[in-house]
Amino acid sequence: MTTHAPQAAQTVTLPASLDEAVAALAATPAAVPVAGGTDLMTSVNSGHMRPAALVGLGRISEIRGWQYQDGHALLGAGLTHARMGRPDFAALIPALAAAARAAGPPQIRNAGTLGGNIASAAPTGDALPVLAALEATLIIAGQGGARREIPVSHLLAGVEMLRAGELIGFVRVPLLHAPQVFLKATGRTGPGRALASVSLVLDPARRGVRCAVGAIAPMPLRPLEAEQWVASLIDWDNNRAIVPEARDAFGEYVAAACIPDPVPAEDGSVEQLPPAVLHLRRTVAALARRALGRALS
Repeated sequence: MTTHAPQAAQTVTLPASLDEAVAALAATPAAVPVAGGTDLMTSVNSGHMRPAALVGLGRISEIRGWQYQDGHALLGAGLTHARMGRPDFAALIPALAAAARAAGPPQIRNAGTLGGNIASAAPTGDALPVLAALEATLIIAGQGGARREIPVSHLLAGVEMLRAGELIGFVRVPLLHAPQVFLKATGRTGPGRALASVSLVLDPARRGVRCAVGAIAPMPLRPLEAEQWVASLIDWDNNRAIVPEARDAFGEYVAAACIPDPVPAEDGSVEQLPPAVLHLRRTVAALARRALGRALS
Protein backbone atom coordinates (compact mmCIF):
# COMPACT_ATOMS: atom_id res chain seq x y z
CA MET A 1 0.00 0.00 0.00
CA THR A 2 2.95 2.28 0.57
CA THR A 3 6.70 2.06 0.17
CA HIS A 4 7.51 4.77 2.70
CA ALA A 5 5.63 4.79 5.97
CA PRO A 6 7.84 6.14 8.76
CA GLN A 7 6.12 6.48 12.12
CA ALA A 8 3.46 3.98 11.06
CA ALA A 9 0.58 3.05 13.35
CA GLN A 10 1.77 1.54 16.62
CA THR A 11 -1.20 -0.80 17.08
CA VAL A 12 -3.71 -2.45 14.76
CA THR A 13 -6.94 -3.98 16.07
CA LEU A 14 -8.99 -6.32 13.88
CA PRO A 15 -12.45 -6.72 15.45
CA ALA A 16 -14.87 -9.38 14.20
CA SER A 17 -18.10 -7.46 14.84
CA LEU A 18 -19.43 -3.93 14.66
CA ASP A 19 -19.80 -3.72 18.44
CA GLU A 20 -16.22 -4.92 18.94
CA ALA A 21 -15.03 -2.21 16.55
CA VAL A 22 -16.94 0.46 18.48
CA ALA A 23 -15.46 -0.83 21.74
CA ALA A 24 -11.96 -0.70 20.26
CA LEU A 25 -12.45 2.91 19.18
CA ALA A 26 -13.78 3.81 22.62
CA ALA A 27 -10.77 2.16 24.29
CA THR A 28 -8.32 4.04 22.06
CA PRO A 29 -9.74 7.48 21.21
CA ALA A 30 -6.78 8.25 18.95
CA ALA A 31 -7.45 5.18 16.78
CA VAL A 32 -8.56 5.64 13.18
CA PRO A 33 -11.06 3.19 11.63
CA VAL A 34 -10.00 1.83 8.25
CA ALA A 35 -11.85 -0.32 5.72
CA GLY A 36 -10.53 -0.03 2.16
CA GLY A 37 -7.94 2.57 3.12
CA THR A 38 -8.05 4.33 -0.26
CA ASP A 39 -8.35 7.79 1.33
CA LEU A 40 -6.37 7.02 4.48
CA MET A 41 -3.29 5.76 2.67
CA THR A 42 -3.31 8.81 0.41
CA SER A 43 -3.15 10.97 3.54
CA VAL A 44 -0.43 8.78 5.08
CA ASN A 45 1.71 8.76 1.94
CA SER A 46 1.40 12.53 1.58
CA GLY A 47 2.45 13.03 5.20
CA HIS A 48 -0.85 14.62 6.25
CA MET A 49 -1.72 11.86 8.70
CA ARG A 50 0.25 9.61 11.04
CA PRO A 51 -2.36 7.57 12.95
CA ALA A 52 -1.20 6.24 16.31
CA ALA A 53 -3.54 3.23 16.03
CA LEU A 54 -5.83 1.62 13.50
CA VAL A 55 -9.08 -0.32 13.87
CA GLY A 56 -9.45 -2.49 10.78
CA LEU A 57 -13.03 -3.17 9.66
CA GLY A 58 -12.26 -5.73 6.97
CA ARG A 59 -13.18 -8.79 9.09
CA ILE A 60 -16.67 -7.58 10.03
CA SER A 61 -18.86 -9.75 7.82
CA GLU A 62 -22.16 -8.19 8.97
CA ILE A 63 -21.40 -4.92 7.15
CA ARG A 64 -20.22 -6.46 3.88
CA GLY A 65 -23.61 -7.41 2.43
CA TRP A 66 -27.18 -6.19 2.24
CA GLN A 67 -30.70 -7.29 3.11
CA TYR A 68 -34.29 -6.26 2.46
CA GLN A 69 -36.16 -4.45 5.20
CA ASP A 70 -39.69 -3.02 4.92
CA GLY A 71 -39.43 -1.73 1.36
CA HIS A 72 -35.84 -0.63 1.86
CA ALA A 73 -32.41 -2.06 1.20
CA LEU A 74 -30.18 -2.17 4.27
CA LEU A 75 -26.66 -1.81 2.89
CA GLY A 76 -23.60 -2.66 4.96
CA ALA A 77 -21.06 0.15 5.18
CA GLY A 78 -18.35 -2.35 4.21
CA LEU A 79 -19.77 -2.97 0.73
CA THR A 80 -17.07 -2.33 -1.85
CA HIS A 81 -17.61 -0.37 -5.04
CA ALA A 82 -16.79 -3.50 -7.01
CA ARG A 83 -19.55 -5.45 -5.25
CA MET A 84 -22.09 -2.67 -5.74
CA GLY A 85 -21.25 -2.53 -9.42
CA ARG A 86 -22.37 -6.11 -10.10
CA PRO A 87 -25.60 -6.84 -12.04
CA ASP A 88 -27.58 -8.18 -9.06
CA PHE A 89 -26.96 -4.98 -7.10
CA ALA A 90 -27.61 -2.84 -10.20
CA ALA A 91 -31.08 -4.41 -10.44
CA LEU A 92 -31.69 -3.23 -6.87
CA ILE A 93 -30.33 0.34 -6.91
CA PRO A 94 -29.22 1.22 -10.48
CA ALA A 95 -27.91 4.72 -9.76
CA LEU A 96 -25.71 3.57 -6.88
CA ALA A 97 -24.35 0.73 -9.01
CA ALA A 98 -23.54 3.19 -11.80
CA ALA A 99 -21.74 5.44 -9.32
CA ALA A 100 -19.78 2.47 -7.96
CA ARG A 101 -18.66 1.46 -11.44
CA ALA A 102 -17.45 5.01 -12.07
CA ALA A 103 -15.60 5.33 -8.75
CA GLY A 104 -12.14 4.81 -10.22
CA PRO A 105 -9.78 2.12 -11.55
CA PRO A 106 -10.23 -1.53 -10.48
CA GLN A 107 -7.84 -1.32 -7.52
CA ILE A 108 -9.90 1.53 -6.04
CA ARG A 109 -13.25 -0.16 -6.70
CA ASN A 110 -12.03 -3.42 -5.16
CA ALA A 111 -10.89 -1.73 -1.94
CA GLY A 112 -13.05 1.38 -1.48
CA THR A 113 -16.26 1.01 0.53
CA LEU A 114 -19.64 2.70 0.74
CA GLY A 115 -19.08 3.70 4.37
CA GLY A 116 -15.66 5.10 3.59
CA ASN A 117 -17.10 7.20 0.76
CA ILE A 118 -19.60 8.68 3.21
CA ALA A 119 -17.26 9.12 6.18
CA SER A 120 -14.52 10.81 4.19
CA ALA A 121 -17.19 13.09 2.66
CA ALA A 122 -14.92 14.13 -0.22
CA PRO A 123 -16.90 16.44 -2.54
CA THR A 124 -16.04 14.18 -5.48
CA GLY A 125 -17.39 11.02 -3.78
CA ASP A 126 -19.52 9.41 -6.49
CA ALA A 127 -21.94 7.70 -4.10
CA LEU A 128 -22.83 10.92 -2.28
CA PRO A 129 -25.20 12.59 -4.79
CA VAL A 130 -26.96 9.24 -5.31
CA LEU A 131 -27.55 8.79 -1.59
CA ALA A 132 -28.72 12.40 -1.34
CA ALA A 133 -31.20 11.97 -4.21
CA LEU A 134 -32.45 8.70 -2.70
CA GLU A 135 -32.75 10.42 0.69
CA ALA A 136 -30.86 7.58 2.35
CA THR A 137 -30.57 7.17 6.11
CA LEU A 138 -27.46 6.17 8.05
CA ILE A 139 -27.56 3.72 10.94
CA ILE A 140 -24.82 4.69 13.36
CA ALA A 141 -23.37 2.15 15.78
CA GLY A 142 -22.40 3.39 19.23
CA GLN A 143 -21.13 1.97 22.48
CA GLY A 144 -23.06 -0.72 24.31
CA GLY A 145 -24.92 -1.84 21.20
CA ALA A 146 -26.59 1.56 20.75
CA ARG A 147 -27.93 2.45 17.30
CA ARG A 148 -29.21 5.77 16.03
CA GLU A 149 -30.36 6.97 12.62
CA ILE A 150 -29.58 10.22 10.81
CA PRO A 151 -30.28 11.33 7.23
CA VAL A 152 -27.17 11.10 5.10
CA SER A 153 -27.68 14.74 4.10
CA HIS A 154 -27.39 15.79 7.76
CA LEU A 155 -23.98 14.16 8.11
CA LEU A 156 -22.68 15.59 4.83
CA ALA A 157 -23.92 19.08 5.74
CA GLY A 158 -22.47 18.92 9.25
CA VAL A 159 -25.92 19.23 10.87
CA GLU A 160 -25.28 15.99 12.74
CA MET A 161 -21.83 14.48 13.17
CA LEU A 162 -20.41 11.16 14.27
CA ARG A 163 -19.68 11.18 17.97
CA ALA A 164 -16.54 9.81 19.56
CA GLY A 165 -16.43 6.04 19.25
CA GLU A 166 -19.23 5.82 16.66
CA LEU A 167 -19.15 4.12 13.27
CA ILE A 168 -21.39 4.09 10.23
CA GLY A 169 -22.81 0.58 10.29
CA PHE A 170 -25.47 0.53 7.60
CA VAL A 171 -27.17 2.70 4.98
CA ARG A 172 -30.94 2.37 4.55
CA VAL A 173 -32.08 3.14 0.99
CA PRO A 174 -35.73 3.15 -0.18
CA LEU A 175 -36.45 0.74 -3.03
CA LEU A 176 -38.44 2.85 -5.48
CA HIS A 177 -38.63 0.37 -8.38
CA ALA A 178 -38.50 3.38 -10.69
CA PRO A 179 -35.93 4.91 -13.06
CA GLN A 180 -32.84 6.41 -11.49
CA VAL A 181 -29.71 7.75 -13.16
CA PHE A 182 -26.15 8.74 -12.25
CA LEU A 183 -23.96 10.71 -14.66
CA LYS A 184 -20.65 12.44 -14.17
CA ALA A 185 -18.16 14.48 -16.14
CA THR A 186 -14.43 14.04 -15.65
CA GLY A 187 -11.41 15.79 -17.04
CA ARG A 188 -10.42 12.71 -19.05
CA THR A 189 -11.87 9.59 -20.60
CA GLY A 190 -12.44 6.57 -18.38
CA PRO A 191 -12.86 6.51 -14.59
CA GLY A 192 -11.62 9.60 -12.83
CA ARG A 193 -12.49 12.25 -10.29
CA ALA A 194 -15.71 14.04 -11.12
CA LEU A 195 -15.70 17.66 -12.21
CA ALA A 196 -19.46 17.51 -11.76
CA SER A 197 -21.99 14.73 -11.25
CA VAL A 198 -25.76 14.45 -11.22
CA SER A 199 -28.05 11.80 -9.77
CA LEU A 200 -31.74 11.89 -10.65
CA VAL A 201 -34.45 9.67 -9.22
CA LEU A 202 -38.12 9.41 -10.17
CA ASP A 203 -40.66 8.69 -7.43
CA PRO A 204 -43.91 7.80 -9.24
CA ALA A 205 -45.75 7.02 -6.01
CA ARG A 206 -45.29 10.62 -4.90
CA ARG A 207 -45.20 11.96 -8.47
CA GLY A 208 -41.89 13.54 -7.62
CA VAL A 209 -38.41 14.07 -9.02
CA ARG A 210 -35.33 14.17 -6.82
CA CYS A 211 -32.02 15.48 -8.12
CA ALA A 212 -28.63 15.96 -6.47
CA VAL A 213 -25.54 17.60 -7.95
CA GLY A 214 -22.14 16.47 -6.73
CA ALA A 215 -18.49 17.58 -6.89
CA ILE A 216 -19.14 21.31 -7.36
CA ALA A 217 -19.58 22.11 -3.65
CA PRO A 218 -18.45 20.64 -0.31
CA MET A 219 -21.66 18.55 -0.22
CA PRO A 220 -24.26 17.42 -2.80
CA LEU A 221 -26.73 20.16 -3.72
CA ARG A 222 -30.48 19.60 -4.08
CA PRO A 223 -32.20 22.09 -6.46
CA LEU A 224 -35.58 21.71 -4.75
CA GLU A 225 -37.47 24.32 -6.78
CA ALA A 226 -36.27 22.77 -10.04
CA GLU A 227 -37.38 19.34 -8.82
CA GLN A 228 -40.88 20.58 -8.00
CA TRP A 229 -41.17 22.53 -11.24
CA VAL A 230 -40.29 19.67 -13.55
CA ALA A 231 -42.39 17.17 -11.59
CA SER A 232 -45.43 19.37 -12.23
CA LEU A 233 -44.81 19.17 -15.99
CA ILE A 234 -44.54 15.38 -16.23
CA ASP A 235 -47.66 13.52 -17.37
CA TRP A 236 -47.44 10.76 -14.78
CA ASP A 237 -50.53 9.03 -16.18
CA ASN A 238 -49.26 8.92 -19.77
CA ASN A 239 -45.91 7.09 -19.76
CA ARG A 240 -44.31 10.00 -17.88
CA ALA A 241 -44.35 12.17 -20.99
CA ILE A 242 -42.81 15.64 -21.04
CA VAL A 243 -42.14 18.15 -23.80
CA PRO A 244 -38.49 18.31 -24.97
CA GLU A 245 -38.28 22.02 -24.16
CA ALA A 246 -38.95 21.23 -20.51
CA ARG A 247 -35.95 18.89 -20.37
CA ASP A 248 -33.67 21.64 -21.66
CA ALA A 249 -35.15 24.18 -19.28
CA PHE A 250 -34.73 21.78 -16.36
CA GLY A 251 -31.00 21.51 -17.05
CA GLU A 252 -30.63 25.28 -17.04
CA TYR A 253 -32.79 25.58 -13.92
CA VAL A 254 -30.64 23.07 -12.01
CA ALA A 255 -27.38 24.67 -13.14
CA ALA A 256 -28.49 28.19 -12.22
CA ALA A 257 -29.71 27.01 -8.81
CA CYS A 258 -26.40 25.29 -8.02
CA ILE A 259 -24.10 27.88 -9.62
CA PRO A 260 -26.01 31.18 -9.33
CA ASP A 261 -25.08 34.48 -10.89
CA PRO A 262 -23.16 36.90 -8.66
CA VAL A 263 -25.20 39.24 -6.45
CA PRO A 264 -25.49 42.72 -8.00
CA ALA A 265 -23.26 45.39 -6.48
CA GLU A 266 -24.65 48.46 -4.72
CA ASP A 267 -24.41 50.46 -7.96
CA GLY A 268 -26.50 47.83 -9.77
CA SER A 269 -23.65 46.36 -11.79
CA VAL A 270 -23.37 42.60 -12.06
CA GLU A 271 -20.00 40.89 -12.23
CA GLN A 272 -19.70 38.18 -14.87
CA LEU A 273 -18.89 34.62 -13.88
CA PRO A 274 -15.37 33.51 -14.83
CA PRO A 275 -15.14 31.36 -18.00
CA ALA A 276 -14.23 28.26 -15.99
CA VAL A 277 -17.32 28.67 -13.80
CA LEU A 278 -19.52 29.25 -16.85
CA HIS A 279 -18.15 26.06 -18.36
CA LEU A 280 -18.92 24.19 -15.15
CA ARG A 281 -22.47 25.55 -15.16
CA ARG A 282 -22.96 24.40 -18.76
CA THR A 283 -21.62 20.98 -17.76
CA VAL A 284 -24.11 20.70 -14.88
CA ALA A 285 -26.95 21.78 -17.20
CA ALA A 286 -26.01 19.12 -19.75
CA LEU A 287 -25.75 16.39 -17.11
CA ALA A 288 -29.11 17.30 -15.55
CA ARG A 289 -30.81 17.44 -18.96
CA ARG A 290 -29.42 14.05 -19.98
CA ALA A 291 -30.23 12.47 -16.62
CA LEU A 292 -33.86 13.56 -16.86
CA GLY A 293 -34.09 12.37 -20.46
CA ARG A 294 -32.72 8.93 -19.57
CA ALA A 295 -34.98 8.58 -16.55
CA LEU A 296 -38.07 9.41 -18.59
CA SER A 297 -37.16 7.34 -21.68
